[in-house]
Amino acid sequence: MLAVRRILLLAGAVLCATASLNPLVAQQPTGIITGQVIDSATRQPLVGVNVVVEGTRLGAITRDDGTFTIVGVPVGTHTVRARRIGYGTVPVIVNVTDGSTVSVAFSLEKRAAVLDQVVVVGYTTQRKASITGAVSTVEMSDLESRRVPDVSQALQGQVAGVTVTQSTGAPGEEISIRIRGEGTIGNNSPLFIIDGIPSREIGFLNPSDVASMTVLKDASAASIYGSRASAGVIVITTKSGERGKSNFDVNYYSGIQRATNLPTMLNATQYMNKMEEAWNNSGYTGINPYTTDKTRTDLANTNWLDELFTSGKSQNLQLTASGGGDKIQYLMSGGLNKQDGIVIYANDRYQRLNFRTNINAGLNSRLNVGTNLLLSYAMQDKLSSKGDAPGIIRHALIRPPIIPVYKDPSDPTYTTADPFTDLPFFAKPWDNNNNRYEFGANPVALAYYANDKRDNFKTFGNIFAEYALLPVLKFKSNVGIDLSLRHNKALNQNFGDDNGGGGTLDQGTGRQNRPTGLNEDRGQETTVTWNNTLNYAKELERHDLSALVGSEYIKNYSSSIGGSRQRFDYVRENFQYLNYGGTLDQNTSGSASEWGLFSLFTSATYMFDTRYMITANFRADASSRFAENNQWGYFPSISAGWRVSNESFMKNVGWVSDLKLRASTGKLGNQEIDNYAFLTLLRRQGDQYLISRYGNPDLKWETTTQNDLGVDLGLLSNNLYLSLDYFVKNTSDILLPISLPSIAGNVSPTIVNAGEVSNKGWEFAVNFKKTDGVFKYGINANAATVTNMVEKLHPNLPSIVGDVYRTEVGHPLSSFYGYVADVIYQDQAEINSYLFGTLNPADKPGDIKFRDLNGDGKINDNDRTFIGNAIPKLAYGLNLSGGYHRLDVSMFFQGVGGVDKYNDAKQITDYDSRPFNHSIAVLGAWNGAGTSNTIPRTTFNDNGSSKKSSIFVEDASYFRLKNLEIGYSMGPTRRLYVSGQNLWTMTDYTGLDPESTDILDRGTYPQAKAFLVGINAKF
Repeated sequence: MLAVRRILLLAGAVLCATASLNPLVAQQPTGIITGQVIDSATRQPLVGVNVVVEGTRLGAITRDDGTFTIVGVPVGTHTVRARRIGYGTVPVIVNVTDGSTVSVAFSLEKRAAVLDQVVVVGYTTQRKASITGAVSTVEMSDLESRRVPDVSQALQGQVAGVTVTQSTGAPGEEISIRIRGEGTIGNNSPLFIIDGIPSREIGFLNPSDVASMTVLKDASAASIYGSRASAGVIVITTKSGERGKSNFDVNYYSGIQRATNLPTMLNATQYMNKMEEAWNNSGYTGINPYTTDKTRTDLANTNWLDELFTSGKSQNLQLTASGGGDKIQYLMSGGLNKQDGIVIYANDRYQRLNFRTNINAGLNSRLNVGTNLLLSYAMQDKLSSKGDAPGIIRHALIRPPIIPVYKDPSDPTYTTADPFTDLPFFAKPWDNNNNRYEFGANPVALAYYANDKRDNFKTFGNIFAEYALLPVLKFKSNVGIDLSLRHNKALNQNFGDDNGGGGTLDQGTGRQNRPTGLNEDRGQETTVTWNNTLNYAKELERHDLSALVGSEYIKNYSSSIGGSRQRFDYVRENFQYLNYGGTLDQNTSGSASEWGLFSLFTSATYMFDTRYMITANFRADASSRFAENNQWGYFPSISAGWRVSNESFMKNVGWVSDLKLRASTGKLGNQEIDNYAFLTLLRRQGDQYLISRYGNPDLKWETTTQNDLGVDLGLLSNNLYLSLDYFVKNTSDILLPISLPSIAGNVSPTIVNAGEVSNKGWEFAVNFKKTDGVFKYGINANAATVTNMVEKLHPNLPSIVGDVYRTEVGHPLSSFYGYVADVIYQDQAEINSYLFGTLNPADKPGDIKFRDLNGDGKINDNDRTFIGNAIPKLAYGLNLSGGYHRLDVSMFFQGVGGVDKYNDAKQITDYDSRPFNHSIAVLGAWNGAGTSNTIPRTTFNDNGSSKKSSIFVEDASYFRLKNLEIGYSMGPTRRLYVSGQNLWTMTDYTGLDPESTDILDRGTYPQAKAFLVGINAKF
């Protein structure tokens, strides 16, 4: 005890000595600051607001009544600031005297919801204010006026860096989504996460069931999804029930569609004059047969485009019931979407039925469970919509107008089952090598006999449980199912004129679809996903920390079976089954495959004083699609942010409500290759087993490295918000099929890692809203640029060659490749002076003049070069909305720039040397020196149009008014509206539709102009 006393006495002496040496420590005068913080709009107290004395470490957090107390404030003048996410901050100057208590009041104005918004990202949620990656969220409530049947279409033009394109305008056609360009030579489609469950498609969703879509564009945001995220990730959250009384919503609209901007084709007189001219320009001898035929009395004057296209119809009905109490919330919805396309005979229809239920239950204060279940049944009547066989729209462009749609009943080949004209003028013998009129098919007949039905039943859903181990620590387990059952059935019915061809069994039958055949197949694909996460989130006075660890297991199995038969005696619907076909030509098929993915992942976010934030992600994936030594892939990312607007030196810059700088880097992967690509495959030939493909055990992941710099700027209390990003995206180890030398035998290409592709560009978005006053309006605009480049290919594969394109190092993917067409040869002297080589064809005045790139005086393969870019360099969107009292209006514009398309339909209509019909542009064709320098002479000889050249590569940039809607509210629960779609397009492209995805336009089913009328009602 004596020792303890001595120590205490010594410590007291030291303290006294210190106090005497520095009296300010013990005697420094201080005061107290108290006050209250309220919301400026509601005048209600705000809890949890961080109140600080700037330049010191003193501060407090407001209590439940909004009050606070800060003690020990040194005497002097101080700046006090109250901060809360989602609110603006105004400093208050106070003067503290010794022993005084100073009272201050803060009235905080709520900023635009952009900072307070909760965004679903990476298996959890995060406030927009703390996000440091390139993330964009689209609220479906802002897109109600779009009236589109597919969720993907609603995303079009809404997010900078995201391009959405429908492959054609036919109902039910696939939608293409690209995030920050084309990153690989294979699959460039993003990964979709629907209520926590991954999917590679979203066409089965009902847009009315979706609450929001969040696009994770950079590696920092998407790397938590690892090997499947190289093309970006779109997180979709569906609607759920809310506490309160039950609600019943009805949304119905119906409308019509029409094809627009169709080319004007030659009428019968113009066509015959052109054919007569072509004969005269071809060097033939004898009497011009077209001059003779012009006197015929059986020539029709058919406008085949008018005959083929008709008015389409659409209907959409959505019913939703929702509600719930404190413990259980529910939502049930049903939807019907029907579309009948713009081609005659209704064999281009699409119909989808949706039913969805969502239940969330809080069993106690710690345990929540829930389930989402969606059932979807889609039926599509598939039509050839890309100029592909049988080419319905393509034949409508080229079929001569002098041929009628239907045969005269007096014709001996006429039947009520097949009344359509087929071969021209019913003359025999049929000689396709000496044909005065084209031998293509009747497009109206093709539409009539089209019979390709595709059904798909989808079950998609999940069940989850979340348990709070601690107030700041939650465990969640989520199991999902994605089950698809498809059934395709196509009857290719024989029709048309007998041209004397066909096998012995088919003599006397029509030349089209000879013989009648039925193809049918069924398939099933099941994907089960199980993910488990442990989520930690803690908010302190100046520190916010959240962390996540988790695992995911995905198992996929698919199988299919199919068969085909020919020569059906009866073709009525009740006989359209394989059993009723002939037995001589029958085929069966069947296969199955599976793959699995196991993943471990973690993520952590730290934010200090709402000013500095950092996020790190890491995921490890093991995929069965790679050999054992390369199954694991590792995908890290890190991002950081600095909210400059919360710094003290910004306190007097009142017009800046938010300013955040962002930077990120990371790696993503791609496993979207065929199953078993690393294995060697065998085939049986007699008693031998031969190698059909050599495997590659060293096959590994494609890796995408992405860097991003961004800035977010909020002005006028965030009513005006801008974002700017610059990104560099490099994909390496791209999976390429490499063919082996013929000495290796007849083997399929082996998959290797060889290619590299880069994308870089700028993204800009701006949003402005005025929500107070009688007149309300909003502007939302975005634009993005992308520069795509192939950096590397395999030495054994220096070029990937297609019909009109070539992928090669130093150029964008799938760049157009061919001859450069300059002008038209005007006279023989010009030809003689330009072409002095010996390998030139016998070009004539009026033919297309091609550029002699190597200057050898002859035009051959060595004069081909890159002539166009198939990837848009610019994409943009503009949304305008306004409301006055009960009237509201919204407009949506969308477009792309810097993109080319190969107009093959132009080649066959305006330049082809066969007796096709042409557009009226050929009326200005070359017909003597000085008459034309753009369209060659009309002839049955090759005028240069057979070459793939720049004359058919057109600028497919466009600016389109995609949607205009005017609504009138009849009280708070009723709204009538009229809507128009694809109302106006500005473009230099001469094809049917510049928006289609195919780079080779053979005659694309165009997107239609639509007019809709609808009603929203709530009960």
